[in-house]
Amino acid sequence: MRTILSILFLLAAGSAPAQELTLTEAARLALESNPALEAAGAGEQAAEAGVRIAQSGRLPRLSWEESYTRSNNPVFAFGTLLNQRRFSEANFAIANLNNPSSVQNFQSLVQVQQTLFDAQRTKRAIAAARIQKALSEAETRRRESDVLLAVVQTYFGANLAKAGLETATEALRSADADLERAQNMFDAGLTTEADVLAVRTHRAALEQERIQAAGDAQVALAALNDALGLPLDTPRTLSTPLAEASAPADDLASRITKARAERADLEQANLSIDLAAENAKQAEAARLPQVFAQGGFEADRARFVDQGGGNWIAGVAMRWDLWKGGETRARIDQASAARTQAQAEQRRALSAAELDMRQAWTAWETATERLDVATAAIAQAEEALRIIRNRYEAGLDDVTSLLRAENALTTARFQLLATLYSQRVARARVDHAAGVLTLSSEALL
Repeated sequence: MRTILSILFLLAAGSAPAQELTLTEAARLALESNPALEAAGAGEQAAEAGVRIAQSGRLPRLSWEESYTRSNNPVFAFGTLLNQRRFSEANFAIANLNNPSSVQNFQSLVQVQQTLFDAQRTKRAIAAARIQKALSEAETRRRESDVLLAVVQTYFGANLAKAGLETATEALRSADADLERAQNMFDAGLTTEADVLAVRTHRAALEQERIQAAGDAQVALAALNDALGLPLDTPRTLSTPLAEASAPADDLASRITKARAERADLEQANLSIDLAAENAKQAEAARLPQVFAQGGFEADRARFVDQGGGNWIAGVAMRWDLWKGGETRARIDQASAARTQAQAEQRRALSAAELDMRQAWTAWETATERLDVATAAIAQAEEALRIIRNRYEAGLDDVTSLLRAENALTTARFQLLATLYSQRVARARVDHAAGVLTLSSEALL
Protein backbone atom coordinates (compact mmCIF):
# COMPACT_ATOMS: atom_id res chain seq x y z
CA MET A 1 0.00 0.00 0.00
CA ARG A 2 2.80 2.40 0.90
CA THR A 3 4.57 1.63 -2.39
CA ILE A 4 1.37 2.46 -4.31
CA LEU A 5 1.01 5.76 -2.42
CA SER A 6 4.64 6.62 -3.20
CA ILE A 7 4.07 5.95 -6.89
CA LEU A 8 0.91 8.09 -6.92
CA PHE A 9 2.79 10.92 -5.17
CA LEU A 10 5.59 10.79 -7.72
CA LEU A 11 3.10 10.76 -10.59
CA ALA A 12 1.25 13.74 -9.13
CA ALA A 13 4.51 15.63 -8.60
CA GLY A 14 5.55 14.77 -12.12
CA SER A 15 2.51 16.57 -13.54
CA ALA A 16 4.21 19.92 -12.76
CA PRO A 17 7.73 20.68 -13.93
CA ALA A 18 10.22 20.65 -11.04
CA GLN A 19 12.04 23.96 -10.65
CA GLU A 20 15.80 23.97 -10.22
CA LEU A 21 16.79 25.61 -7.00
CA THR A 22 20.24 26.48 -5.67
CA LEU A 23 20.86 26.94 -1.97
CA THR A 24 21.34 30.70 -2.44
CA GLU A 25 18.08 30.98 -4.39
CA ALA A 26 16.30 29.00 -1.69
CA ALA A 27 17.63 31.37 0.97
CA ARG A 28 16.52 34.43 -1.00
CA LEU A 29 13.09 32.90 -1.55
CA ALA A 30 12.72 32.16 2.16
CA LEU A 31 13.53 35.76 3.09
CA GLU A 32 10.76 36.88 0.75
CA SER A 33 8.09 34.31 1.63
CA ASN A 34 8.60 32.87 5.11
CA PRO A 35 5.65 33.80 7.39
CA ALA A 36 7.98 34.32 10.37
CA LEU A 37 9.64 37.22 8.55
CA GLU A 38 6.29 38.60 7.45
CA ALA A 39 5.29 38.66 11.12
CA ALA A 40 8.59 40.35 12.02
CA GLY A 41 7.97 42.99 9.35
CA ALA A 42 4.55 43.68 10.82
CA GLY A 43 6.22 44.04 14.22
CA GLU A 44 8.57 46.68 12.80
CA GLN A 45 5.62 48.59 11.36
CA ALA A 46 3.85 48.47 14.72
CA ALA A 47 7.00 49.76 16.44
CA GLU A 48 7.29 52.60 13.92
CA ALA A 49 3.68 53.51 14.65
CA GLY A 50 4.58 53.45 18.35
CA VAL A 51 7.23 56.11 17.73
CA ARG A 52 4.68 58.33 16.01
CA ILE A 53 2.25 57.80 18.87
CA ALA A 54 4.88 58.93 21.39
CA GLN A 55 5.83 61.93 19.26
CA SER A 56 2.19 63.04 19.14
CA GLY A 57 2.53 63.97 22.82
CA ARG A 58 4.42 67.11 21.74
CA LEU A 59 1.50 68.35 19.65
CA PRO A 60 -1.75 70.00 20.81
CA ARG A 61 -4.92 67.99 21.39
CA LEU A 62 -8.00 69.27 19.55
CA SER A 63 -11.49 67.88 20.15
CA TRP A 64 -15.03 68.64 18.97
CA GLU A 65 -18.06 67.54 20.95
CA GLU A 66 -21.78 67.75 20.18
CA SER A 67 -24.39 67.07 22.88
CA TYR A 68 -28.10 67.39 23.56
CA THR A 69 -29.55 67.90 27.05
CA ARG A 70 -33.08 68.58 28.37
CA SER A 71 -33.94 69.20 32.02
CA ASN A 72 -36.08 71.28 34.42
CA ASN A 73 -33.29 71.46 36.99
CA PRO A 74 -33.37 75.08 38.21
CA VAL A 75 -29.63 75.65 38.02
CA PHE A 76 -29.43 73.97 34.59
CA ALA A 77 -32.38 75.98 33.27
CA PHE A 78 -31.00 79.27 34.60
CA GLY A 79 -27.50 78.71 33.21
CA THR A 80 -28.68 77.31 29.89
CA LEU A 81 -30.91 80.30 29.20
CA LEU A 82 -27.97 82.57 29.94
CA ASN A 83 -25.64 80.59 27.67
CA GLN A 84 -28.24 80.65 24.88
CA ARG A 85 -28.60 84.46 25.31
CA ARG A 86 -32.36 83.97 25.92
CA PHE A 87 -32.59 85.12 29.55
CA SER A 88 -35.25 87.81 30.12
CA GLU A 89 -36.73 89.78 33.03
CA ALA A 90 -39.58 87.27 33.29
CA ASN A 91 -37.08 84.59 34.20
CA PHE A 92 -36.27 86.52 37.42
CA ALA A 93 -39.71 85.72 38.77
CA ILE A 94 -39.39 83.59 41.92
CA ALA A 95 -41.87 81.05 40.60
CA ASN A 96 -39.91 80.65 37.39
CA LEU A 97 -36.63 80.41 39.25
CA ASN A 98 -37.90 77.73 41.63
CA ASN A 99 -40.04 75.77 39.18
CA PRO A 100 -38.77 76.44 35.67
CA SER A 101 -40.17 74.76 32.61
CA SER A 102 -37.94 72.16 31.05
CA VAL A 103 -35.21 73.61 28.84
CA GLN A 104 -33.34 71.86 26.06
CA ASN A 105 -29.87 72.69 24.87
CA PHE A 106 -27.84 71.75 21.80
CA GLN A 107 -24.21 72.33 22.66
CA SER A 108 -21.17 72.48 20.35
CA LEU A 109 -17.82 72.43 22.13
CA VAL A 110 -14.36 72.78 20.64
CA GLN A 111 -11.42 72.31 23.01
CA VAL A 112 -7.66 72.55 22.59
CA GLN A 113 -4.92 71.55 25.03
CA GLN A 114 -1.17 71.89 24.75
CA THR A 115 1.34 70.45 27.19
CA LEU A 116 3.80 73.10 28.34
CA PHE A 117 5.75 71.04 30.87
CA ASP A 118 5.58 67.32 31.67
CA ALA A 119 8.94 66.67 33.37
CA GLN A 120 10.21 65.09 30.13
CA ARG A 121 7.53 62.39 30.14
CA THR A 122 7.00 62.78 26.40
CA LYS A 123 10.73 62.83 25.70
CA ARG A 124 11.19 59.59 27.63
CA ALA A 125 8.20 58.02 25.88
CA ILE A 126 9.71 58.87 22.49
CA ALA A 127 13.08 57.46 23.50
CA ALA A 128 11.42 54.26 24.75
CA ALA A 129 9.43 53.93 21.53
CA ARG A 130 12.59 54.31 19.45
CA ILE A 131 14.27 51.59 21.50
CA GLN A 132 11.23 49.37 20.90
CA LYS A 133 11.66 50.03 17.19
CA ALA A 134 15.33 49.05 17.37
CA LEU A 135 14.31 45.92 19.27
CA SER A 136 11.87 45.04 16.49
CA GLU A 137 14.55 45.56 13.85
CA ALA A 138 16.94 43.33 15.80
CA GLU A 139 14.19 40.72 16.10
CA THR A 140 13.81 40.77 12.32
CA ARG A 141 17.55 40.20 11.91
CA ARG A 142 17.45 37.35 14.42
CA ARG A 143 14.54 35.71 12.61
CA GLU A 144 16.24 36.15 9.24
CA SER A 145 19.31 34.34 10.57
CA ASP A 146 17.12 31.58 12.03
CA VAL A 147 15.25 31.21 8.74
CA LEU A 148 18.50 30.98 6.77
CA LEU A 149 19.81 28.30 9.12
CA ALA A 150 16.54 26.40 8.71
CA VAL A 151 16.90 26.67 4.94
CA VAL A 152 20.40 25.17 5.10
CA GLN A 153 19.16 22.36 7.34
CA THR A 154 16.11 21.52 5.23
CA TYR A 155 17.83 22.05 1.85
CA PHE A 156 20.65 19.66 2.66
CA GLY A 157 18.17 17.50 4.57
CA ALA A 158 16.27 17.06 1.30
CA ASN A 159 19.58 16.44 -0.47
CA LEU A 160 20.53 13.89 2.18
CA ALA A 161 17.19 12.10 1.85
CA LYS A 162 17.51 11.99 -1.95
CA ALA A 163 21.08 10.67 -1.73
CA GLY A 164 19.92 8.18 0.89
CA LEU A 165 17.26 6.93 -1.50
CA GLU A 166 19.87 6.58 -4.24
CA THR A 167 22.17 4.68 -1.85
CA ALA A 168 19.34 2.36 -0.81
CA THR A 169 18.47 1.77 -4.45
CA GLU A 170 22.11 1.02 -5.27
CA ALA A 171 22.27 -1.43 -2.35
CA LEU A 172 19.12 -3.10 -3.69
CA ARG A 173 20.67 -3.46 -7.13
CA SER A 174 23.76 -5.00 -5.55
CA ALA A 175 21.52 -7.41 -3.63
CA ASP A 176 19.82 -8.37 -6.90
CA ALA A 177 23.25 -9.17 -8.35
CA ASP A 178 24.13 -11.19 -5.25
CA LEU A 179 20.84 -13.07 -5.52
CA GLU A 180 21.52 -13.89 -9.17
CA ARG A 181 25.05 -14.98 -8.27
CA ALA A 182 23.82 -17.19 -5.41
CA GLN A 183 21.10 -18.68 -7.59
CA ASN A 184 23.59 -19.51 -10.35
CA MET A 185 25.96 -21.12 -7.87
CA PHE A 186 23.08 -23.14 -6.39
CA ASP A 187 22.00 -24.27 -9.86
CA ALA A 188 25.60 -25.33 -10.51
CA GLY A 189 25.63 -27.27 -7.26
CA LEU A 190 28.31 -25.06 -5.73
CA THR A 191 26.21 -23.91 -2.77
CA THR A 192 23.06 -24.72 -0.88
CA GLU A 193 19.56 -23.29 -1.06
CA ALA A 194 20.21 -21.67 2.32
CA ASP A 195 22.51 -19.19 0.63
CA VAL A 196 19.78 -18.21 -1.81
CA LEU A 197 17.27 -17.78 1.01
CA ALA A 198 19.74 -15.70 3.04
CA VAL A 199 20.27 -13.35 0.09
CA ARG A 200 16.49 -13.11 -0.48
CA THR A 201 16.01 -12.16 3.18
CA HIS A 202 18.78 -9.60 2.87
CA ARG A 203 17.16 -8.18 -0.27
CA ALA A 204 13.75 -7.92 1.46
CA ALA A 205 15.31 -5.89 4.27
CA LEU A 206 16.92 -3.58 1.72
CA GLU A 207 13.60 -3.18 -0.10
CA GLN A 208 12.01 -2.00 3.15
CA GLU A 209 14.84 0.49 3.64
CA ARG A 210 14.36 1.79 0.09
CA ILE A 211 10.61 2.28 0.68
CA GLN A 212 11.35 4.14 3.91
CA ALA A 213 13.97 6.26 2.13
CA ALA A 214 11.44 7.17 -0.58
CA GLY A 215 8.99 8.38 2.06
CA ASP A 216 11.73 10.29 3.89
CA ALA A 217 12.67 12.05 0.64
CA GLN A 218 9.06 13.22 0.16
CA VAL A 219 8.82 14.53 3.72
CA ALA A 220 12.23 16.23 3.48
CA LEU A 221 11.20 18.11 0.35
CA ALA A 222 7.96 19.18 2.05
CA ALA A 223 10.01 20.42 5.01
CA LEU A 224 12.13 22.50 2.65
CA ASN A 225 9.04 24.06 1.08
CA ASP A 226 7.75 24.82 4.58
CA ALA A 227 11.01 26.62 5.42
CA LEU A 228 10.64 28.60 2.19
CA GLY A 229 7.06 29.56 3.04
CA LEU A 230 5.69 27.81 -0.06
CA PRO A 231 3.04 25.09 -0.65
CA LEU A 232 4.42 21.82 0.68
CA ASP A 233 3.89 19.92 -2.57
CA THR A 234 5.89 22.35 -4.74
CA PRO A 235 8.23 20.19 -6.90
CA ARG A 236 11.92 21.07 -6.68
CA THR A 237 15.19 19.95 -8.21
CA LEU A 238 18.04 20.83 -5.87
CA SER A 239 21.14 21.88 -7.81
CA THR A 240 23.55 22.64 -4.96
CA PRO A 241 25.22 19.29 -4.19
CA LEU A 242 25.72 17.79 -0.75
CA ALA A 243 29.47 18.43 -0.74
CA GLU A 244 32.09 19.54 1.76
CA ALA A 245 31.81 23.18 2.84
CA SER A 246 34.71 25.60 2.79
CA ALA A 247 36.43 26.49 6.05
CA PRO A 248 35.80 29.83 7.84
CA ALA A 249 38.39 32.52 7.11
CA ASP A 250 39.02 33.30 10.80
CA ASP A 251 39.53 31.41 14.05
CA LEU A 252 37.32 30.71 17.08
CA ALA A 253 38.54 33.71 19.09
CA SER A 254 37.72 36.06 16.21
CA ARG A 255 34.32 34.46 15.86
CA ILE A 256 33.54 34.97 19.54
CA THR A 257 34.48 38.65 19.23
CA LYS A 258 32.33 38.95 16.12
CA ALA A 259 29.41 37.30 17.88
CA ARG A 260 29.51 39.87 20.68
CA ALA A 261 29.26 42.65 18.12
CA GLU A 262 26.92 41.13 15.52
CA ARG A 263 24.44 38.78 17.19
CA ALA A 264 20.90 40.16 17.15
CA ASP A 265 19.97 38.59 20.47
CA LEU A 266 22.87 40.35 22.19
CA GLU A 267 21.81 43.62 20.61
CA GLN A 268 18.32 42.99 21.98
CA ALA A 269 19.78 42.33 25.43
CA ASN A 270 21.64 45.66 25.34
CA LEU A 271 18.54 47.48 24.08
CA SER A 272 16.45 45.93 26.85
CA ILE A 273 18.76 47.57 29.41
CA ASP A 274 18.35 50.93 27.64
CA LEU A 275 14.57 50.47 27.57
CA ALA A 276 14.50 49.65 31.27
CA ALA A 277 16.52 52.79 31.98
CA GLU A 278 14.07 54.97 30.05
CA ASN A 279 11.12 53.37 31.84
CA ALA A 280 12.81 54.09 35.16
CA LYS A 281 13.19 57.76 34.20
CA GLN A 282 9.53 57.89 33.18
CA ALA A 283 8.53 56.44 36.54
CA GLU A 284 10.61 59.08 38.35
CA ALA A 285 9.00 61.84 36.26
CA ALA A 286 5.61 60.97 37.73
CA ARG A 287 6.75 62.72 40.93
CA LEU A 288 6.76 66.12 39.18
CA PRO A 289 3.81 68.29 38.05
CA GLN A 290 2.46 68.80 34.54
CA VAL A 291 1.46 72.19 33.10
CA PHE A 292 -1.05 72.64 30.27
CA ALA A 293 -2.36 75.55 28.24
CA GLN A 294 -5.99 75.01 27.31
CA GLY A 295 -8.81 76.83 25.61
CA GLY A 296 -12.26 76.21 24.22
CA PHE A 297 -15.21 77.62 22.35
CA GLU A 298 -18.80 76.73 23.28
CA ALA A 299 -22.03 77.39 21.41
CA ASP A 300 -25.45 76.74 23.06
CA ARG A 301 -28.76 76.68 21.15
CA ALA A 302 -32.39 75.97 21.94
CA ARG A 303 -32.68 74.21 18.57
CA PHE A 304 -29.89 72.63 16.58
CA VAL A 305 -30.34 75.04 13.64
CA ASP A 306 -30.72 78.18 15.77
CA GLN A 307 -28.06 80.76 16.26
CA GLY A 308 -27.58 80.73 20.02
CA GLY A 309 -25.02 82.06 22.43
CA GLY A 310 -21.30 81.54 22.10
CA ASN A 311 -18.46 81.87 24.62
CA TRP A 312 -14.79 81.05 24.89
CA ILE A 313 -12.38 80.21 27.64
CA ALA A 314 -8.58 80.12 27.85
CA GLY A 315 -6.12 79.50 30.62
CA VAL A 316 -3.22 77.58 32.05
CA ALA A 317 -3.54 74.63 34.44
CA MET A 318 -1.20 72.56 36.55
CA ARG A 319 -1.76 68.99 37.68
CA TRP A 320 0.42 67.50 40.40
CA ASP A 321 -0.27 64.05 41.73
CA LEU A 322 0.91 64.48 45.31
CA TRP A 323 -0.27 61.09 46.54
CA LYS A 324 -1.59 58.13 44.56
CA GLY A 325 -1.72 55.52 47.26
CA GLY A 326 1.91 54.52 46.78
CA GLU A 327 1.51 53.81 43.07
CA THR A 328 4.35 56.13 42.02
CA ARG A 329 6.81 54.53 44.45
CA ALA A 330 5.72 51.07 43.34
CA ARG A 331 6.23 51.92 39.67
CA ILE A 332 9.71 53.27 40.41
CA ASP A 333 10.59 50.06 42.25
CA GLN A 334 9.13 48.01 39.42
CA ALA A 335 11.22 49.87 36.82
CA SER A 336 14.36 49.48 38.94
CA ALA A 337 13.78 45.72 39.26
CA ALA A 338 13.19 45.46 35.51
CA ARG A 339 16.51 47.17 34.86
CA THR A 340 18.33 44.77 37.20
CA GLN A 341 16.61 41.87 35.45
CA ALA A 342 17.66 43.19 32.01
CA GLN A 343 21.27 43.49 33.15
CA ALA A 344 21.24 39.91 34.45
CA GLU A 345 19.65 38.71 31.20
CA GLN A 346 22.39 40.48 29.25
CA ARG A 347 25.10 38.63 31.17
CA ARG A 348 23.28 35.34 30.61
CA ALA A 349 22.88 36.09 26.91
CA LEU A 350 26.60 36.86 26.55
CA SER A 351 27.54 33.54 28.12
CA ALA A 352 24.97 31.64 26.07
CA ALA A 353 26.18 33.28 22.86
CA GLU A 354 29.80 32.32 23.53
CA LEU A 355 28.75 28.77 24.39
CA ASP A 356 26.71 28.58 21.20
CA MET A 357 29.72 29.78 19.22
CA ARG A 358 32.02 27.21 20.84
CA GLN A 359 29.52 24.41 20.23
CA ALA A 360 29.08 25.38 16.59
CA TRP A 361 32.84 25.61 16.06
CA THR A 362 33.44 22.25 17.70
CA ALA A 363 30.68 20.64 15.63
CA TRP A 364 32.29 22.07 12.49
CA GLU A 365 35.77 20.83 13.35
CA THR A 366 34.47 17.42 14.40
CA ALA A 367 32.39 16.93 11.27
CA THR A 368 35.29 18.04 9.05
CA GLU A 369 37.65 15.54 10.67
CA ARG A 370 35.03 12.79 10.41
CA LEU A 371 34.77 13.35 6.66
CA ASP A 372 38.26 11.95 6.06
CA VAL A 373 37.45 8.91 8.18
CA ALA A 374 34.11 8.34 6.43
CA THR A 375 35.67 8.68 2.96
CA ALA A 376 38.43 6.21 3.84
CA ALA A 377 35.86 3.80 5.29
CA ILE A 378 34.06 3.61 1.95
CA ALA A 379 37.24 2.77 0.08
CA GLN A 380 38.05 0.09 2.66
CA ALA A 381 34.52 -1.35 2.57
CA GLU A 382 34.55 -1.49 -1.25
CA GLU A 383 37.87 -3.33 -1.27
CA ALA A 384 36.72 -5.73 1.44
CA LEU A 385 33.54 -6.48 -0.52
CA ARG A 386 35.53 -7.11 -3.69
CA ILE A 387 37.80 -9.60 -1.91
CA ILE A 388 34.98 -11.41 -0.11
CA ARG A 389 32.87 -11.56 -3.26
CA ASN A 390 35.76 -13.20 -5.14
CA ARG A 391 36.31 -15.62 -2.25
CA TYR A 392 32.62 -16.48 -2.17
CA GLU A 393 32.53 -17.20 -5.87
CA ALA A 394 35.61 -19.40 -5.40
CA GLY A 395 33.91 -21.24 -2.54
CA LEU A 396 36.41 -19.90 0.01
CA ASP A 397 33.92 -17.80 2.01
CA ASP A 398 30.26 -18.18 3.01
CA VAL A 399 27.24 -16.05 2.16
CA THR A 400 27.14 -14.57 5.69
CA SER A 401 30.51 -12.89 5.13
CA LEU A 402 29.31 -11.62 1.76
CA LEU A 403 26.16 -10.07 3.18
CA ARG A 404 28.08 -8.62 6.11
CA ALA A 405 30.45 -6.94 3.65
CA GLU A 406 27.50 -5.62 1.61
CA ASN A 407 25.94 -4.14 4.76
CA ALA A 408 29.25 -2.62 5.82
CA LEU A 409 29.59 -0.83 2.46
CA THR A 410 26.01 0.46 2.58
CA THR A 411 26.48 1.65 6.16
CA ALA A 412 29.73 3.42 5.19
CA ARG A 413 27.97 5.20 2.34
CA PHE A 414 25.14 6.31 4.60
CA GLN A 415 27.69 7.45 7.18
CA LEU A 416 29.50 9.60 4.63
CA LEU A 417 26.24 11.25 3.58
CA ALA A 418 25.29 11.92 7.21
CA THR A 419 28.73 13.36 7.91
CA LEU A 420 28.54 15.62 4.85
CA TYR A 421 25.16 16.86 6.05
CA SER A 422 26.48 17.49 9.56
CA GLN A 423 29.48 19.37 8.16
CA ARG A 424 27.37 21.63 5.92
CA VAL A 425 24.92 22.42 8.71
CA ALA A 426 27.76 22.97 11.20
CA ARG A 427 29.36 25.44 8.78
CA ALA A 428 26.12 27.40 8.63
CA ARG A 429 25.82 27.25 12.41
CA VAL A 430 29.28 28.82 12.73
CA ASP A 431 28.01 31.88 10.85
CA HIS A 432 24.66 31.78 12.65
CA ALA A 433 26.32 31.68 16.06
CA ALA A 434 28.49 34.65 15.08
CA GLY A 435 25.44 36.61 13.90
CA VAL A 436 26.72 36.89 10.32
CA LEU A 437 24.56 34.30 8.51
CA THR A 438 23.24 36.37 5.58
CA LEU A 439 22.66 35.88 1.87
CA SER A 440 26.31 36.73 1.23
CA SER A 441 27.65 34.15 3.70
CA GLU A 442 30.07 31.55 2.36
CA ALA A 443 27.98 28.93 4.14
CA LEU A 444 25.28 29.43 1.49
CA LEU A 445 27.57 28.90 -1.48
